[in-house]
Amino acid sequence: MVRMKLIFMFLLVMTSSSIALAQTEVLSRTALVARAGMAASQQNAHEGPAALDAPQEKRALQVFLKSVQTQIVSVADAMPAVKYGFAPTDGEFKGVRTFGQQVKHLAATNHILAAAALGENTPADAGDEMGPDTVRTKAEILDYLNASFAHLGKAIDAIGEKNAIVKSSPISPMKGTETTRLALTVEALIHAFNHYGQMVEYLRMNGVVPPASRP
Repeated sequence: MVRMKLIFMFLLVMTSSSIALAQTEVLSRTALVARAGMAASQQNAHEGPAALDAPQEKRALQVFLKSVQTQIVSVADAMPAVKYGFAPTDGEFKGVRTFGQQVKHLAATNHILAAAALGENTPADAGDEMGPDTVRTKAEILDYLNASFAHLGKAIDAIGEKNAIVKSSPISPMKGTETTRLALTVEALIHAFNHYGQMVEYLRMNGVVPPASRP
C-alpha cells in the first residue's frame, strides 16, 4: 500500500513538471513571437513609407508618352486633309468640334499642362485650349501636335528635379499644393487618350479604319 502511494506521488510530480515545462515553452514561444512582431513594427516605423522612385516613374511615363503619341499622331495623319473640317451631324452632335479642332484642342492642352509642370507661363497662343488661329492646315496641325508631345516630354524629363518650379493650371482640377509635375503629366496623357477615342470614331464615320485596328 505504501509502495502504491509512493508510485502515485511520483507520477503526480512528473505530470506537474511536464505541464509546467509545456506552459513555459508556450510562454517562451509567445514571447519570442511578440518580440519579433515588435521589432518588425519598430523597423517599419523607422523606415517609413516607401519613397517615390522618380527615375523609375519618369521611365514609365516616357514609355506611355511614346505609345500615346504614336497612336494619336497616326490617327491624326490617317484622316484625309479634306476631312479635317468634318464634324458629326446625325444625333446629338450639335456644336461639337471638327476633327481638326479635336487635334488642336488636344495639342493645346498638352502645351498648357506641360508649361505648368515646368513652371512656365501658359502659352499665349493656346487660345483657351483651342490652339493658335494661325494653325489651320493638316500639316500645320500635325506639327503643332508633335510639338505639344515634345513639350510634354520635357515635363516628364523634369520629374524628380527638386529645384524646378511647378505651377497650378486653371484647366486642372488640382489646385495649389495639390499640384505636382507627375500629376500634371499624367493628367495630360489621360486627356489625350480621351480625345483619341473621339478621333477614332470620326475616322470610322468617314470610312477610315484606325491604324491601330488594321491587320
